[in-house]
Amino acid sequence: MTITSAYTASLSPADRAARGRAARKHAPRSGHGLFDAGGREDPVEVIERQSATRVQELVPIRYGRMLESPFRFYRGAAAIMAMDLGRRPDTGLTVQLCGDAHLLNFRLLASPERHLVFDINDFDETLPGPFEWDVERLASSFVIACRANGFSEKEQNETVRECVRAYRTRMREFAGLRTLDIWYAQDDVDRLRELMASSMSKEARRRTRAATDKARTRTHMQAFEKLTRLTPEGRRITPDAPLITPLRDLRSGAGGDRQEQEILAVVEGYAKTLSSERRHLLRHYRLVDMARKVVGVGSVGTRCWIVLMLGRDDEDPLLLQAKEAQESVLAAHTRGERYDNQGRRVVTGQRLIQTTSDIFLGWTHIVSGLDGRSRDFYVRQLRDWKGIARPETMDPAMLRLFAQLCGASLARAHARSGDPVAIAAYLGGGDSFDRALIRFAQAYADQNERDFAALGRAAATGRVHAEDL
Repeated sequence: MTITSAYTASLSPADRAARGRAARKHAPRSGHGLFDAGGREDPVEVIERQSATRVQELVPIRYGRMLESPFRFYRGAAAIMAMDLGRRPDTGLTVQLCGDAHLLNFRLLASPERHLVFDINDFDETLPGPFEWDVERLASSFVIACRANGFSEKEQNETVRECVRAYRTRMREFAGLRTLDIWYAQDDVDRLRELMASSMSKEARRRTRAATDKARTRTHMQAFEKLTRLTPEGRRITPDAPLITPLRDLRSGAGGDRQEQEILAVVEGYAKTLSSERRHLLRHYRLVDMARKVVGVGSVGTRCWIVLMLGRDDEDPLLLQAKEAQESVLAAHTRGERYDNQGRRVVTGQRLIQTTSDIFLGWTHIVSGLDGRSRDFYVRQLRDWKGIARPETMDPAMLRLFAQLCGASLARAHARSGDPVAIAAYLGGGDSFDRALIRFAQAYADQNERDFAALGRAAATGRVHAEDL
Protein backbone atom coordinates (compact mmCIF):
# COMPACT_ATOMS: atom_id res chain seq x y z
CA MET A 1 0.00 0.00 0.00
CA THR A 2 0.99 3.63 -0.31
CA ILE A 3 1.29 6.10 2.55
CA THR A 4 -2.46 6.51 3.00
CA SER A 5 -3.10 2.94 4.10
CA ALA A 6 -6.21 0.85 3.64
CA TYR A 7 -6.81 1.39 7.37
CA THR A 8 -6.87 5.17 6.96
CA ALA A 9 -9.05 4.96 3.84
CA SER A 10 -11.62 2.91 5.76
CA LEU A 11 -12.03 5.57 8.47
CA SER A 12 -14.76 8.18 8.40
CA PRO A 13 -13.74 11.86 8.02
CA ALA A 14 -14.61 12.36 11.69
CA ASP A 15 -12.32 9.51 12.75
CA ARG A 16 -9.52 10.83 10.55
CA ALA A 17 -9.89 14.29 12.06
CA ALA A 18 -9.82 12.76 15.55
CA ARG A 19 -6.58 10.98 14.63
CA GLY A 20 -5.06 14.30 13.63
CA ARG A 21 -6.10 16.05 16.83
CA ALA A 22 -4.82 13.11 18.87
CA ALA A 23 -1.35 13.63 17.41
CA ARG A 24 -1.16 16.90 19.36
CA LYS A 25 -0.74 14.89 22.57
CA HIS A 26 2.69 13.49 21.72
CA ALA A 27 3.68 16.30 19.34
CA PRO A 28 2.11 19.56 20.56
CA ARG A 29 1.92 22.26 17.93
CA SER A 30 3.78 24.70 20.15
CA GLY A 31 6.55 22.13 20.50
CA HIS A 32 7.56 22.65 16.88
CA GLY A 33 9.02 25.98 17.96
CA LEU A 34 11.69 24.29 20.07
CA PHE A 35 15.13 23.42 18.76
CA ASP A 36 17.83 21.88 20.93
CA ALA A 37 21.26 21.31 19.38
CA GLY A 38 22.63 19.55 22.45
CA GLY A 39 24.32 16.21 21.81
CA ARG A 40 24.12 16.42 18.02
CA GLU A 41 26.82 14.95 15.81
CA ASP A 42 29.55 17.18 14.38
CA PRO A 43 27.96 18.62 11.19
CA VAL A 44 31.23 18.46 9.26
CA GLU A 45 31.43 14.72 9.97
CA VAL A 46 27.94 14.30 8.49
CA ILE A 47 29.04 16.06 5.28
CA GLU A 48 32.32 14.14 5.13
CA ARG A 49 30.48 10.83 5.45
CA GLN A 50 28.34 11.74 2.43
CA SER A 51 31.40 12.81 0.47
CA ALA A 52 33.08 9.44 0.96
CA THR A 53 30.74 7.78 -1.55
CA ARG A 54 31.19 10.43 -4.26
CA VAL A 55 33.60 11.14 -7.10
CA GLN A 56 36.55 12.35 -5.02
CA GLU A 57 37.95 14.80 -7.55
CA LEU A 58 34.61 16.67 -7.46
CA VAL A 59 34.13 16.82 -3.68
CA PRO A 60 36.19 20.05 -3.28
CA ILE A 61 33.75 21.74 -5.67
CA ARG A 62 30.91 20.75 -3.36
CA TYR A 63 32.65 22.27 -0.35
CA GLY A 64 33.50 25.39 -2.33
CA ARG A 65 29.87 25.90 -3.31
CA MET A 66 28.64 25.31 0.24
CA LEU A 67 31.08 27.92 1.54
CA GLU A 68 29.77 30.67 -0.75
CA SER A 69 27.03 31.70 1.72
CA PRO A 70 24.85 30.34 4.55
CA PHE A 71 22.04 29.79 2.02
CA ARG A 72 24.32 27.79 -0.29
CA PHE A 73 25.46 25.80 2.73
CA TYR A 74 21.84 25.09 3.66
CA ARG A 75 21.14 23.76 0.17
CA GLY A 76 23.93 21.25 0.60
CA ALA A 77 23.14 20.36 4.20
CA ALA A 78 19.95 18.30 3.89
CA ALA A 79 21.66 15.41 5.70
CA ILE A 80 22.45 17.64 8.68
CA MET A 81 18.87 18.86 8.98
CA ALA A 82 17.53 15.32 8.59
CA MET A 83 19.67 14.36 11.57
CA ASP A 84 18.30 17.29 13.59
CA LEU A 85 14.66 16.65 12.68
CA GLY A 86 14.99 12.94 13.37
CA ARG A 87 15.89 13.69 17.00
CA ARG A 88 12.59 15.52 17.65
CA PRO A 89 9.14 14.15 18.53
CA ASP A 90 7.04 13.90 15.37
CA THR A 91 3.33 13.84 14.59
CA GLY A 92 3.28 10.42 12.94
CA LEU A 93 1.14 11.97 10.18
CA THR A 94 3.01 10.58 7.22
CA VAL A 95 3.26 11.93 3.68
CA GLN A 96 5.63 11.42 0.79
CA LEU A 97 8.25 13.99 1.74
CA CYS A 98 10.22 15.98 -0.78
CA GLY A 99 13.04 15.63 1.73
CA ASP A 100 14.78 18.83 0.62
CA ALA A 101 11.95 21.36 0.50
CA HIS A 102 13.93 24.59 0.41
CA LEU A 103 12.54 27.49 -1.59
CA LEU A 104 14.74 27.01 -4.68
CA ASN A 105 13.30 23.55 -5.21
CA PHE A 106 9.95 25.13 -6.11
CA ARG A 107 9.75 26.42 -9.67
CA LEU A 108 7.83 26.73 -12.91
CA LEU A 109 7.80 23.55 -14.98
CA ALA A 110 6.28 22.30 -18.21
CA SER A 111 3.56 19.69 -18.15
CA PRO A 112 3.46 17.08 -20.95
CA GLU A 113 0.53 19.08 -22.35
CA ARG A 114 2.88 22.11 -22.64
CA HIS A 115 1.30 24.10 -19.83
CA LEU A 116 3.32 25.97 -17.22
CA VAL A 117 2.77 24.73 -13.67
CA PHE A 118 4.32 25.65 -10.32
CA ASP A 119 5.61 22.60 -8.46
CA ILE A 120 8.43 20.93 -6.55
CA ASN A 121 11.35 19.94 -8.75
CA ASP A 122 13.90 18.03 -6.63
CA PHE A 123 13.28 14.53 -5.31
CA ASP A 124 16.73 13.11 -4.55
CA GLU A 125 15.83 12.77 -0.86
CA THR A 126 12.14 11.86 -1.19
CA LEU A 127 10.84 9.31 1.31
CA PRO A 128 7.73 8.82 3.47
CA GLY A 129 7.94 10.73 6.74
CA PRO A 130 6.20 13.23 9.07
CA PHE A 131 4.64 16.07 7.08
CA GLU A 132 6.13 18.75 9.33
CA TRP A 133 9.72 17.96 8.30
CA ASP A 134 9.17 19.44 4.85
CA VAL A 135 7.36 22.47 6.29
CA GLU A 136 10.17 23.11 8.77
CA ARG A 137 12.85 22.89 6.10
CA LEU A 138 10.91 25.22 3.80
CA ALA A 139 10.23 27.76 6.57
CA SER A 140 13.88 27.82 7.61
CA SER A 141 15.00 28.40 4.03
CA PHE A 142 12.93 31.58 3.90
CA VAL A 143 14.54 33.00 7.05
CA ILE A 144 17.99 32.25 5.62
CA ALA A 145 17.08 33.86 2.28
CA CYS A 146 15.62 36.90 4.04
CA ARG A 147 18.78 37.34 6.09
CA ALA A 148 20.88 37.16 2.93
CA ASN A 149 18.80 40.04 1.57
CA GLY A 150 19.29 42.09 4.72
CA PHE A 151 15.61 41.97 5.73
CA SER A 152 14.64 42.82 9.30
CA GLU A 153 13.63 40.13 11.78
CA LYS A 154 10.03 41.32 11.49
CA GLU A 155 10.17 40.90 7.70
CA GLN A 156 11.73 37.46 8.11
CA ASN A 157 8.94 36.40 10.48
CA GLU A 158 6.21 37.74 8.21
CA THR A 159 7.61 35.74 5.31
CA VAL A 160 7.56 32.52 7.32
CA ARG A 161 4.08 33.34 8.61
CA GLU A 162 2.76 33.70 5.03
CA CYS A 163 4.39 30.43 3.98
CA VAL A 164 3.03 28.35 6.86
CA ARG A 165 -0.40 30.00 6.83
CA ALA A 166 -0.70 29.21 3.10
CA TYR A 167 0.21 25.58 3.82
CA ARG A 168 -2.31 25.33 6.67
CA THR A 169 -5.23 26.98 4.88
CA ARG A 170 -4.63 25.07 1.64
CA MET A 171 -4.55 21.79 3.59
CA ARG A 172 -7.90 22.70 5.15
CA GLU A 173 -9.28 23.23 1.64
CA PHE A 174 -8.05 19.80 0.56
CA ALA A 175 -9.60 18.21 3.66
CA GLY A 176 -13.01 19.08 2.23
CA LEU A 177 -12.38 17.86 -1.33
CA ARG A 178 -13.12 14.56 -3.01
CA THR A 179 -10.15 12.25 -3.47
CA LEU A 180 -9.92 12.63 -7.26
CA ASP A 181 -10.24 16.40 -6.99
CA ILE A 182 -7.16 16.42 -4.76
CA TRP A 183 -5.26 14.21 -7.20
CA TYR A 184 -6.08 16.39 -10.20
CA ALA A 185 -5.40 19.71 -8.44
CA GLN A 186 -2.48 21.67 -9.86
CA ASP A 187 -1.04 25.14 -9.68
CA ASP A 188 -0.92 26.28 -13.28
CA VAL A 189 -0.09 29.83 -14.29
CA ASP A 190 -3.74 30.90 -14.52
CA ARG A 191 -4.42 29.71 -10.97
CA LEU A 192 -1.29 31.46 -9.70
CA ARG A 193 -2.51 34.72 -11.16
CA GLU A 194 -5.91 34.23 -9.48
CA LEU A 195 -4.32 33.43 -6.13
CA MET A 196 -2.06 36.45 -6.20
CA ALA A 197 -4.17 39.03 -8.03
CA SER A 198 -5.65 40.60 -4.90
CA SER A 199 -2.26 41.16 -3.22
CA MET A 200 0.03 41.71 -6.19
CA SER A 201 1.52 45.10 -6.86
CA LYS A 202 1.94 46.33 -10.42
CA GLU A 203 5.65 45.53 -10.22
CA ALA A 204 4.97 42.02 -8.89
CA ARG A 205 2.58 41.34 -11.76
CA ARG A 206 5.17 42.56 -14.24
CA ARG A 207 7.86 40.33 -12.76
CA THR A 208 5.53 37.34 -12.68
CA ARG A 209 4.74 37.78 -16.38
CA ALA A 210 8.45 38.14 -17.13
CA ALA A 211 9.23 34.97 -15.16
CA THR A 212 6.62 32.90 -16.97
CA ASP A 213 7.71 34.26 -20.35
CA LYS A 214 11.33 33.41 -19.57
CA ALA A 215 10.41 29.92 -18.40
CA ARG A 216 8.82 29.23 -21.78
CA THR A 217 12.15 30.05 -23.46
CA ARG A 218 14.07 27.55 -21.30
CA THR A 219 13.29 24.65 -23.60
CA HIS A 220 15.30 21.59 -24.52
CA MET A 221 16.33 23.48 -27.67
CA GLN A 222 17.88 26.27 -25.61
CA ALA A 223 19.82 23.70 -23.60
CA PHE A 224 20.80 22.01 -26.87
CA GLU A 225 22.23 25.23 -28.29
CA LYS A 226 24.04 26.07 -25.05
CA LEU A 227 25.51 22.67 -24.29
CA THR A 228 26.42 21.34 -27.75
CA ARG A 229 28.31 22.40 -30.86
CA LEU A 230 28.85 21.21 -34.42
CA THR A 231 32.10 19.35 -35.03
CA PRO A 232 33.51 17.50 -38.06
CA GLU A 233 32.05 14.35 -36.45
CA GLY A 234 28.61 15.95 -36.05
CA ARG A 235 26.82 17.50 -33.07
CA ARG A 236 28.73 16.93 -29.81
CA ILE A 237 28.59 18.14 -26.19
CA THR A 238 30.72 21.23 -25.55
CA PRO A 239 33.45 20.75 -22.90
CA ASP A 240 33.51 23.04 -19.85
CA ALA A 241 35.82 21.15 -17.49
CA PRO A 242 35.50 20.28 -14.70
CA LEU A 243 31.78 21.16 -14.73
CA ILE A 244 31.02 19.43 -18.04
CA THR A 245 33.51 16.83 -19.22
CA PRO A 246 32.70 14.75 -22.32
CA LEU A 247 33.34 11.06 -21.96
CA ARG A 248 35.95 11.24 -24.71
CA ASP A 249 38.02 13.50 -22.43
CA LEU A 250 37.61 11.16 -19.44
CA ARG A 251 38.72 8.03 -21.27
CA SER A 252 41.90 6.39 -20.08
CA GLY A 253 42.55 3.07 -21.80
CA ALA A 254 40.29 0.16 -20.95
CA GLY A 255 38.78 2.05 -18.00
CA GLY A 256 37.30 4.60 -20.37
CA ASP A 257 35.78 1.89 -22.51
CA ARG A 258 34.17 0.28 -19.46
CA GLN A 259 32.78 3.66 -18.43
CA GLU A 260 31.18 4.07 -21.84
CA GLN A 261 29.68 0.60 -21.58
CA GLU A 262 28.23 1.49 -18.20
CA ILE A 263 26.50 4.62 -19.52
CA LEU A 264 25.13 2.64 -22.44
CA ALA A 265 23.85 0.10 -19.93
CA VAL A 266 22.17 2.89 -17.94
CA VAL A 267 20.31 4.12 -21.03
CA GLU A 268 19.34 0.62 -22.13
CA GLY A 269 18.18 -0.45 -18.66
CA TYR A 270 16.34 2.78 -18.01
CA ALA A 271 14.32 2.44 -21.22
CA LYS A 272 12.76 -0.74 -19.84
CA THR A 273 11.10 1.24 -17.03
CA LEU A 274 9.26 3.53 -19.46
CA SER A 275 5.71 2.81 -20.60
CA SER A 276 5.49 1.11 -23.99
CA GLU A 277 4.54 4.24 -25.95
CA ARG A 278 7.43 6.19 -24.44
CA ARG A 279 9.89 3.39 -25.18
CA HIS A 280 8.62 3.61 -28.74
CA LEU A 281 9.29 7.36 -28.74
CA LEU A 282 12.79 6.88 -27.33
CA ARG A 283 13.64 4.42 -30.14
CA HIS A 284 13.33 7.31 -32.61
CA TYR A 285 16.59 8.69 -31.20
CA ARG A 286 20.18 7.49 -31.46
CA LEU A 287 22.84 8.12 -28.84
CA VAL A 288 25.73 10.26 -30.13
CA ASP A 289 27.59 11.69 -27.10
CA MET A 290 27.88 11.59 -23.31
CA ALA A 291 29.46 13.86 -20.71
CA ARG A 292 29.89 14.02 -16.94
CA LYS A 293 28.13 17.03 -15.40
CA VAL A 294 28.54 18.70 -12.00
CA VAL A 295 25.07 19.58 -10.68
CA GLY A 296 23.59 21.60 -7.83
CA VAL A 297 25.19 22.05 -4.43
CA GLY A 298 24.30 19.07 -2.27
CA SER A 299 24.48 16.74 -5.29
CA VAL A 300 28.01 17.67 -6.33
CA GLY A 301 30.14 14.54 -6.53
CA THR A 302 27.31 12.14 -7.29
CA ARG A 303 27.70 10.56 -10.71
CA CYS A 304 25.71 12.54 -13.24
CA TRP A 305 25.78 12.22 -17.02
CA ILE A 306 24.37 14.23 -19.90
CA VAL A 307 23.28 11.98 -22.74
CA LEU A 308 22.88 13.59 -26.17
CA MET A 309 20.54 11.76 -28.51
CA LEU A 310 19.47 12.82 -32.01
CA GLY A 311 16.41 12.01 -34.06
CA ARG A 312 16.04 12.60 -37.78
CA ASP A 313 19.11 14.91 -38.02
CA ASP A 314 21.58 17.04 -36.05
CA GLU A 315 18.86 19.57 -35.21
CA ASP A 316 16.43 17.07 -33.68
CA PRO A 317 17.79 16.55 -30.13
CA LEU A 318 16.85 14.83 -26.93
CA LEU A 319 19.03 15.69 -23.93
CA LEU A 320 18.73 13.33 -20.99
CA GLN A 321 20.29 13.56 -17.56
CA ALA A 322 21.22 10.28 -15.85
CA LYS A 323 21.89 10.97 -12.18
CA GLU A 324 23.08 8.60 -9.50
CA ALA A 325 20.54 8.04 -6.73
CA GLN A 326 21.91 7.24 -3.30
CA GLU A 327 19.98 6.43 -0.15
CA SER A 328 17.83 9.32 1.07
CA VAL A 329 19.28 11.36 3.94
CA LEU A 330 15.95 10.70 5.70
CA ALA A 331 16.32 6.91 5.65
CA ALA A 332 18.28 6.66 8.89
CA HIS A 333 15.63 8.68 10.71
CA THR A 334 12.37 7.14 9.48
CA ARG A 335 10.63 3.82 9.99
CA GLY A 336 8.93 3.63 6.61
CA GLU A 337 9.30 1.84 3.32
CA ARG A 338 12.72 0.87 1.97
CA TYR A 339 13.61 0.48 -1.70
CA ASP A 340 15.98 -1.98 -3.34
CA ASN A 341 16.59 0.61 -6.06
CA GLN A 342 17.16 4.23 -5.08
CA GLY A 343 16.42 5.44 -8.59
CA ARG A 344 13.02 3.83 -8.37
CA ARG A 345 12.54 5.53 -4.98
CA VAL A 346 13.17 8.94 -6.58
CA VAL A 347 10.85 8.30 -9.51
CA THR A 348 8.07 6.85 -7.34
CA GLY A 349 8.27 9.81 -4.99
CA GLN A 350 8.25 12.31 -7.82
CA ARG A 351 5.17 10.75 -9.38
CA LEU A 352 3.38 10.85 -6.03
CA ILE A 353 4.26 14.46 -5.30
CA GLN A 354 4.18 16.21 -8.68
CA THR A 355 0.91 16.79 -10.48
CA THR A 356 2.61 16.00 -13.77
CA SER A 357 6.03 14.52 -14.43
CA ASP A 358 8.52 14.37 -17.29
CA ILE A 359 7.45 11.82 -19.90
CA PHE A 360 11.03 10.47 -20.04
CA LEU A 361 11.32 9.90 -16.28
CA GLY A 362 12.63 6.45 -15.38
CA TRP A 363 15.25 4.53 -13.41
CA THR A 364 17.78 1.71 -13.66
CA HIS A 365 20.55 -0.18 -11.86
CA ILE A 366 24.05 -1.23 -12.90
CA VAL A 367 27.04 -3.00 -11.43
CA SER A 368 30.14 -0.98 -12.23
CA GLY A 369 32.83 -2.65 -14.30
CA LEU A 370 35.33 -0.18 -12.87
CA ASP A 371 35.02 -0.90 -9.15
CA GLY A 372 32.39 -3.65 -8.96
CA ARG A 373 29.99 -1.47 -6.97
CA SER A 374 26.22 -1.50 -7.43
CA ARG A 375 24.76 1.89 -8.42
CA ASP A 376 21.24 3.16 -9.03
CA PHE A 377 20.30 5.95 -11.44
CA TYR A 378 17.25 7.92 -12.42
CA VAL A 379 16.88 9.58 -15.81
CA ARG A 380 14.91 12.61 -16.99
CA GLN A 381 15.06 15.37 -19.59
CA LEU A 382 17.79 17.86 -18.84
CA ARG A 383 15.61 20.96 -19.16
CA ASP A 384 12.11 21.71 -20.29
CA TRP A 385 10.41 25.02 -19.54
CA LYS A 386 11.98 25.56 -16.11
CA GLY A 387 11.65 28.89 -14.36
CA ILE A 388 13.91 29.28 -11.31
CA ALA A 389 13.25 31.84 -8.58
CA ARG A 390 15.87 34.46 -7.75
CA PRO A 391 15.18 35.37 -4.11
CA GLU A 392 18.17 37.71 -3.99
CA THR A 393 16.31 40.06 -6.37
CA MET A 394 13.05 40.07 -4.36
CA ASP A 395 11.91 42.77 -1.96
CA PRO A 396 10.08 41.74 1.24
CA ALA A 397 6.62 41.91 -0.36
CA MET A 398 7.64 39.79 -3.35
CA LEU A 399 9.35 37.18 -1.18
CA ARG A 400 6.22 36.94 0.99
CA LEU A 401 4.15 36.26 -2.12
CA PHE A 402 6.60 33.61 -3.21
CA ALA A 403 6.44 32.07 0.26
CA GLN A 404 2.66 31.81 -0.08
CA LEU A 405 3.03 29.99 -3.39
CA CYS A 406 5.56 27.54 -1.97
CA GLY A 407 3.51 26.82 1.15
CA ALA A 408 0.33 26.22 -0.85
CA SER A 409 2.16 24.05 -3.38
CA LEU A 410 3.71 21.94 -0.62
CA ALA A 411 0.27 21.38 0.90
CA ARG A 412 -1.01 20.13 -2.46
CA ALA A 413 1.95 17.75 -2.74
CA HIS A 414 1.37 16.38 0.76
CA ALA A 415 -2.40 16.04 0.29
CA ARG A 416 -1.82 13.68 -2.65
CA SER A 417 0.01 11.09 -0.58
CA GLY A 418 -1.01 11.74 3.02
CA ASP A 419 -4.27 12.28 4.88
CA PRO A 420 -5.32 15.93 4.44
CA VAL A 421 -8.20 15.51 6.89
CA ALA A 422 -5.90 14.37 9.71
CA ILE A 423 -3.21 16.94 8.92
CA ALA A 424 -5.74 19.78 8.70
CA ALA A 425 -7.27 18.74 12.02
CA TYR A 426 -3.84 18.65 13.63
CA LEU A 427 -3.00 22.14 12.32
CA GLY A 428 -6.38 23.59 13.30
CA GLY A 429 -7.95 26.89 12.32
CA GLY A 430 -5.76 29.09 14.51
CA ASP A 431 -2.15 30.17 14.08
CA SER A 432 -0.50 28.10 16.84
CA PHE A 433 1.49 26.04 14.33
CA ASP A 434 2.39 29.15 12.32
CA ARG A 435 3.84 30.91 15.36
CA ALA A 436 5.79 27.82 16.38
CA LEU A 437 7.33 27.51 12.94
CA ILE A 438 8.50 31.13 13.09
CA ARG A 439 10.40 30.35 16.29
CA PHE A 440 11.83 27.16 14.84
CA ALA A 441 12.91 28.78 11.58
CA GLN A 442 14.74 31.55 13.42
CA ALA A 443 16.49 29.08 15.72
CA TYR A 444 17.45 26.81 12.86
CA ALA A 445 18.76 29.69 10.75
CA ASP A 446 21.04 30.52 13.69
CA GLN A 447 22.19 26.89 13.81
CA ASN A 448 22.76 26.88 10.06
CA GLU A 449 25.07 29.88 10.43
CA ARG A 450 27.05 28.05 13.12
CA ASP A 451 27.34 24.97 10.93
CA PHE A 452 28.40 27.12 7.97
CA ALA A 453 31.14 28.62 10.15
CA ALA A 454 32.22 25.12 11.23
CA LEU A 455 32.73 24.09 7.61
CA GLY A 456 34.66 27.31 7.04
CA ARG A 457 37.00 26.44 9.91
CA ALA A 458 37.42 22.93 8.53
CA ALA A 459 38.49 24.40 5.20
CA ALA A 460 40.83 26.91 6.86
CA THR A 461 42.60 24.19 8.84
CA GLY A 462 42.89 21.82 5.88
CA ARG A 463 40.45 19.25 7.25
CA VAL A 464 38.51 19.61 3.99
CA HIS A 465 39.66 21.02 0.67
CA ALA A 466 37.39 23.53 -1.07
CA GLU A 467 37.59 24.86 -4.62
CA ASP A 468 35.80 27.91 -6.01
CA LEU A 469 34.15 27.03 -9.32
